[in-house]
Amino acid sequence: MTAEILTVAECYAADRHAAACGVQSLELMENAGRAVADCATDRFPSRRIRVLCGPGNNGGDGFVAARLLSERGNEVRLALLGERHSLRGDAASMAARWQGSIELLSAEFVSGAELVVDALFGAGLSRPLEGIARDCAAKLNALGTPVIAVDVPSGLSGDTGRPPDDGDCIHAEATVTFFRPKPAHVLMPGRMFCGEVIVADIGIPESAIEKIKPRLFENGPPLWGDLFPWPSPLAHKYARGHAVVVSGPLHTTGAARLAARAALRAGAGLVSVASPPDAVAINAASLTAVMVKPFAGAQGLSALLQDSRFNAVGLGPGSGVGRATAELVAAALESEAGAVLDADALTSFQSEPAALFRLLRNPCVLTPHAGEFERIFPGFLGRSASRIEAVRAAAAAAGAVVLLKGPDTAIADTIGRTAVNTNAPAWLATAGAGDVLTGIITGMFAQGMPAFEAACIGAWLHGEAAGLVGPGLISEDLPDMLPAVLRALAESLDRP
Repeated sequence: MTAEILTVAECYAADRHAAACGVQSLELMENAGRAVADCATDRFPSRRIRVLCGPGNNGGDGFVAARLLSERGNEVRLALLGERHSLRGDAASMAARWQGSIELLSAEFVSGAELVVDALFGAGLSRPLEGIARDCAAKLNALGTPVIAVDVPSGLSGDTGRPPDDGDCIHAEATVTFFRPKPAHVLMPGRMFCGEVIVADIGIPESAIEKIKPRLFENGPPLWGDLFPWPSPLAHKYARGHAVVVSGPLHTTGAARLAARAALRAGAGLVSVASPPDAVAINAASLTAVMVKPFAGAQGLSALLQDSRFNAVGLGPGSGVGRATAELVAAALESEAGAVLDADALTSFQSEPAALFRLLRNPCVLTPHAGEFERIFPGFLGRSASRIEAVRAAAAAAGAVVLLKGPDTAIADTIGRTAVNTNAPAWLATAGAGDVLTGIITGMFAQGMPAFEAACIGAWLHGEAAGLVGPGLISEDLPDMLPAVLRALAESLDRP
């Protein structure tokens, strides 16, 4: 199992590498069409199948799938967008092997089908669907007929995960893609339009990955499993780090306690809540395994963090927006502790983001949601083709790892390495969930994880914990789900 995600251009490079290695393009197309036919056979007990073919290689895959599905006893009808004589190259060759009739595509063609194979347009589409293709998409979506898309649903850009110019897009129940997934398969809303994504091996040599050197990955154990900080049999609590979570004032202490409990559940050996004087009593009364360390203002926090045993600090949840929090951030960043900055720690710099960037150093992770991201990286999302491009630009501008929260959380480091998280359920859209994420990442820092890996692991554990809770989730549930998540992770990685 691998984690790479390839852009459309990188997929073309993989095809060229296969050709250079002696793999014929017709063989790749035959294998691609067979993978689509196998998906239809395995997942849909359909007999009346309509195949929609476009004028390019995506359509060629559709001709293969139609031939194989017909040979397997299905009632298959095929329609082509355009004229048969206009087909070129491999697509023309596969059309010649199709023994059935080729109908002209129309919106009514899909009526009465039990399954539709969408082979109109692939991931490289750069313009909205028009004319008959647009009408077919609208008809299919209205009918709700199951659709298997070839590569991506027609109308969806493979690189952005959105239809160009907010146009129409076919909604598929399953999508068969080849060699590696593309950004559209993991980014929203494309991930919803694709349905189940099946990545098929069609004969492209694995050596293509070494040649391409992709910088985009799907977040999960294949990306960071070898680095996960499992404690050794001889480990003690001091060897697993001491995380500090900075509390806000008396009326906003809950966020810090959520983060602190998450840091402890994530594996930090010790966790303390750094508490302002007015909140010491409530924090002390509410915490057991987590300790309380009083401090007063930025100077007090700076003095506390002089102790090098405090090797990770999380700051922002419930801190309050303003100069006082900005000064706490500066104090935290003067220490050598790995720092996670969230929520108010970011918004406190909205009037001068560059002031924050000047303070940042490694290791540091910023964890904004979309609104906070816009405050400290104004315009980045609007002028970027995708969240991937936006978070990469933000990490480069800040000089730190940036985790942009959302249903397709994107994490980037300063050199463009990027991961997209896909396991977060909708139940995570609840108050305090981000505070828990801050704590998990802080706990990873305490155990010595590098910034990018700490952020990736934190996002994945967070999503897995939410998936275990399911409907009715509240943020207090998340830390206590982590033992089950970690146990399952250890079993999947064959850890004792």
